[in-house]
Amino acid sequence: MMKTYLLVWFSSDGTRPSEVNRALMSLGFQPMQGSYDYVYDWDDNVDVNEILEFGDKVHLSLEGMGVMFKIETIENRT
Repeated sequence: MMKTYLLVWFSSDGTRPSEVNRALMSLGFQPMQGSYDYVYDWDDNVDVNEILEFGDKVHLSLEGMGVMFKIETIENRT
């Protein structure tokens, strides 16, 4: 099983964090504490194209909100 981790950088000139949170949760992300802000659990292993398509969805959902983001997808080893 794989997980995509998301780190979000907010701007004081951008959308409120609570609105960003709603947009990300509508994509299936769950908030978390630690090195990353959100995690998305894939049902199965995914390939690079699926990860890129998902990244495009994240980008479209956050477009115009004045935030920057970083995604990292790794295999869950637990």
